[in-house]
Amino acid sequence: MTIVMKPTVPEDEVMLASSRLTRGEPTVLDIAGRRVGGGDFALIAGPCTVESRDQVLDTARAVRAAGATLFRGGAYKPRTSPYAFQGLGQEGLRLLAEAKAETGLPIVTEVMDVRDLEAILEVADVLQIGARNMQNYTLLAEVGRSGCPVLIKRGLSSTLAELVLAAEYVLKEGNESVILCERGIRTFETAYRFTLDLMAIPVLREMTHLPVIVDPSHAAGRRELVLPMSLAAAAAGADGIIVEVHPTPDEAICDAAQQLAVGAFDDYAERVAGAAAVAGRTLWREAVPA
Repeated sequence: MTIVMKPTVPEDEVMLASSRLTRGEPTVLDIAGRRVGGGDFALIAGPCTVESRDQVLDTARAVRAAGATLFRGGAYKPRTSPYAFQGLGQEGLRLLAEAKAETGLPIVTEVMDVRDLEAILEVADVLQIGARNMQNYTLLAEVGRSGCPVLIKRGLSSTLAELVLAAEYVLKEGNESVILCERGIRTFETAYRFTLDLMAIPVLREMTHLPVIVDPSHAAGRRELVLPMSLAAAAAGADGIIVEVHPTPDEAICDAAQQLAVGAFDDYAERVAGAAAVAGRTLWREAVPA
């Protein structure tokens, strides 16, 4: 049985829910009043991991003032080493909830284990599936049944077809709110952490109607590369960017080298918005009362 990915296929083949043939117009998600997809460019920003109350609130206030669409932060962190910091867990969720209550920014946070899902759903507006869990099909089905919007990051060595099929595990449960994320893949190159596959943006937009965003932080692994890769992603037609920001990035518990400084984020946001405009997209900004 053949699975259809591209728009020129015989009618007797299986049609994916994510296919452009299923829905010709791009999907636009409404996340707590913020739009992701279509002509709206989402800027999702925040620290790699929740470390303290001051760190979370200072970052949330700064990115909101600069026009961020959603706030990202990890309460649970997948780490290569079992001895590395794994996140604050329930305390991290409580701090994310406080940031959400103060700033009004919807929360994007990672879920790694179905046992944590109920607690995370009390805080999260978007459930992030990390690259290492992209093919955790039991987890994908469970978050699909939750009805909460889901952001799926491409696996380190996964094809675009495999990424789309991962999304199908969520879609088949009746949850149509899925965002695909390119975050770099493992290649032979060693000059940087991963190879950011910018060609994935137009190709995924050809294959699927789902919003496509880019994570330049994890691809680059180096702060100085985040801005140029963000500009390139925005100009290539991405529907948004998810980027790491920290008040004192060099002191961050994890991924210190790739996080942007809070003080530089306003300029970063303006430049990314300008690049997005080249591709016909407008950074979603909260309406200011007259």
